[in-house]
Amino acid sequence: MPDGSQLFAHLFMPLKIGGVEVANRILSTGHDTSMAHEGRVTDAMIAYHEARARGGAGLIVSQVVGVHETARYTSHVLMGTDDGCLPGFERLAQVVHAHGTRIFAQLFHPGREIMEVADGTAPVAYSASATPSDRFHVIPRAMTLRMIREVVAGYAAAARRMQQAGLDGVEIVASHGYLPAQFLSPQVNRREDDYGRNFDNRLRFVRELVEAVRAASTGPGFVIGLRISGDEHIQGGMEDADSLEVIRALASRLDYVSVIAGTSASLGGAIHIVPPMFQDAAYLAPFAHMVKQAVDIPVMVAGRINQPQEAEGIIATGQADMCGMTRALICDPMMPLKAKADRPDDIRACIGCNQACIGHFHKGVPISCIQFPESGRELTYGTRRQTTMPKTVMVIGGGPAGMKAAATAAALGHDVTLHEAAAQLGGQALLAQMLPGRTEFGGIITNLSREMELAGVTVCLNSGITADAVAKAAPDAVIVATGGTARIPQGMEFSDDAHIVTAWDVLRSHANVGGSVTIADWRADWVGLGVAELLASAGRRVRLCVNGTHAGEMLQSYVRDTMVGRVQKLGVEIIPYAQLFGADDDTAYFINAANNEPMLVEGTDTLVLAQGTEVSDALLTALDDYAGEIIGIGDCMAPRTAEEAVLDGLKAAWAL
Repeated sequence: MPDGSQLFAHLFMPLKIGGVEVANRILSTGHDTSMAHEGRVTDAMIAYHEARARGGAGLIVSQVVGVHETARYTSHVLMGTDDGCLPGFERLAQVVHAHGTRIFAQLFHPGREIMEVADGTAPVAYSASATPSDRFHVIPRAMTLRMIREVVAGYAAAARRMQQAGLDGVEIVASHGYLPAQFLSPQVNRREDDYGRNFDNRLRFVRELVEAVRAASTGPGFVIGLRISGDEHIQGGMEDADSLEVIRALASRLDYVSVIAGTSASLGGAIHIVPPMFQDAAYLAPFAHMVKQAVDIPVMVAGRINQPQEAEGIIATGQADMCGMTRALICDPMMPLKAKADRPDDIRACIGCNQACIGHFHKGVPISCIQFPESGRELTYGTRRQTTMPKTVMVIGGGPAGMKAAATAAALGHDVTLHEAAAQLGGQALLAQMLPGRTEFGGIITNLSREMELAGVTVCLNSGITADAVAKAAPDAVIVATGGTARIPQGMEFSDDAHIVTAWDVLRSHANVGGSVTIADWRADWVGLGVAELLASAGRRVRLCVNGTHAGEMLQSYVRDTMVGRVQKLGVEIIPYAQLFGADDDTAYFINAANNEPMLVEGTDTLVLAQGTEVSDALLTALDDYAGEIIGIGDCMAPRTAEEAVLDGLKAAWAL
């Protein structure tokens, strides 16, 4: 019987996977942290995984471990090709096990899906056949039989090392269009030998991997699983029925199967690697249910399972045995223990923004979370220390920066009052949640508000603060988080009869927008694309003029590609390299940023300015001579994103 939660009774039932028992059904799936160094486990990586083990996750699948020298798909991939990897994995296993959590490692070869390497040159990529990868524009070399045998041996050797290091099992990555999936796919695999031509032959490579890993991993209880995509969401690729046939054929050789969707090989397929908030919650549970009905081994599923309520429903209805909740655990490593204690309102729910998790990975920096920047920074902020010298702290501004600063400072033991001039907390997050498909972004307000409540922050709404009011209150420290306003660019040639509004006006329904709209998108982020979709959905003709190489240039690629696809379906015309110059009654004027040639967008009834943010720093300037401690954070210091605002708030609180 489960121990603890009444709300999530099924979620906290133990699960037997092969020879291993897992305490609950919450899984942190394999994901690259960008914390490896020279192919080895680091202290930062160990601290990162320990936070999730301490928070009660039942099972952690660590990030991919390269099984062959040609598996280096990034410059920061973990490698399992020699015994030098053993000490790091041994420490990782010991730390995770100390909290009662089980840990598996992913065995990995990307095949043709090479992202980047350390010296910036392109290596020779290998695959089942010389079929190009559209996403990375890689044309691989077909593997010889000798190389196939060498790579299979690499999987076996890496598995043996993981067992030797004390891990509980390994997971063969046959998902997302990586090397095993390339052999399985008739769209990629065009071989004419015993590894191609028909289903049984295409299956041969993966079957040999499983058998070699099983033979190498001798001893009791070591688990061998497989991760595989159902629908790859690519023309001619694997679909649910194809993947189900593979799973059925291999199930007797496996201890579990973990299902997901998508492929790295195309823009549309890659979205499903880390699906953004536009995707429905738990959208892959129906495929997991198909698999569950077909096999007798445990079935794991991931894909936008961000809340324990969703996971409980999946387990209770028998759709799967375990739920991958990776981003939920990045956002709140303590989520399992909070759920077990029936405290769902205290859970910091992931909003699916992708900005600091997969977004950081794509930049080659350690992953984190815009709501919880402590994630990925455990060595710096992982142990919250109580202050020995409590201060009275006034936080001015109730956007994400101010809320994070207030919540953290109060949790550290300070006496904190937050003043917000408006009637509602949230700042610019209130605008972000108004855009199509981005309602979930408002969760950052809910989560930070709850954190302030739990920490004991006094919140004063409709409370505009002046420098005189600060002087009268005389707090020990003042944190100024007054944010910004919609930027109106200077030096533009706007005629008096030009109809010009800001994106903020549109979102607040403060603007009467005409039937033919031109959006001047300087930032190339979610604002221009979001307003374009909003207005196009309402029947307007929309032209999105981007001061950059492409729309959404500043966004994480899965978010960008989803948003661009949505506006293109609505007929929005996207014009890149467009630097705003001016406007009159029916034309918007731009300069081509690449060649300085004029660009005219005629038939413009309304010009919408999506030109970023202007700092609101008057109070910060007025407090320059204040005797107490003054810290400016967020957009009042420099216009950036919610990620920097929340991180600023964390740093400010720790600096008190």
